[in-house]
Amino acid sequence: MRLATLREGTPDGVLALVSADGERVLRVGGHLLGAIEDWPATLAKLEAADARLAAGEGEPSDDVTFAAPLPRTWQWLDGSAFTTHGDLMAVAFKHDPHEGDRPLMYQGLSDRFYGPADPVPFPAMEHGIDFEGEFGVIVDAVPMGTSAEEALKHIRLIVQINDWSLRAIAPVEMKTGFGWIQAKPACSMAPFAVTPDELGDAWRDGRVCLDLIIDWNGREVGRANGAAMAFGFHELVAHAALTRDLVAGTVIGSGTVSNANYAEVGSSCISEIRAIEIIASGAPQTPFMAFGDTVRMIAVDSTGRAPFGMIDSQVVRA
Repeated sequence: MRLATLREGTPDGVLALVSADGERVLRVGGHLLGAIEDWPATLAKLEAADARLAAGEGEPSDDVTFAAPLPRTWQWLDGSAFTTHGDLMAVAFKHDPHEGDRPLMYQGLSDRFYGPADPVPFPAMEHGIDFEGEFGVIVDAVPMGTSAEEALKHIRLIVQINDWSLRAIAPVEMKTGFGWIQAKPACSMAPFAVTPDELGDAWRDGRVCLDLIIDWNGREVGRANGAAMAFGFHELVAHAALTRDLVAGTVIGSGTVSNANYAEVGSSCISEIRAIEIIASGAPQTPFMAFGDTVRMIAVDSTGRAPFGMIDSQVVRA
């Protein structure tokens, strides 16, 4: 199933289902956060509505406006599960590569997620505006100490995310040892949250095995595949739940999708592009984003199908 939130004047919007071809939506009522908090009961309701949608009910998707599928939630935890990204960031920020067997993770802003076509405001280009294409999962209530094997059962929905970053501020905040505040504004989400079965063979070992195609100002800069995570999402969930319960509706991100063959598939963020330039020539040549720039992100399978829909954002002055 593909779930969406229709923007209709309330902070949490209205929960809807989307047809396989993306042409129709069927309003379910309520909102996604409430649904994930009572998932077993919600699932039966969703399955009944999905059968009606498959039978032809619903309204044209062109007649509605999509918010982020989860416009706000209790908690956003972002990992950094792609080894190549971590290695290239060490070059970009001139620090030692991460060592050890623990995933990297930080807690970010969760009181809002921008919708797939929302303009995204920033106060200054000098802050180093960057996009970061990644995947994420939404879990139901996860008890403290849940194992990775058990954590897989708590992953109810999968999403596609643009985790915006301000690169000029990030190194300053990293040096404090207290984590990010200014360098990590709200993220954008693609319009559809999907159940794991919707991905078929592309959901394997807790990983989204899809190419994430990224166009910056109309030029493709990346199509890395999500299969290369050093830690699967189930392992990230277990890591986060080691010493705390995870409330239903927690979103956990993969970190920037990155592949070792970046010379062929490109990058999912500008900072990686700059790091590659530093390795090649000693200095970065690519600037960060300017006001008016656009970025599009769409994850596709081998047939070209895009289960999450597209993020299509423009950077604007706050």
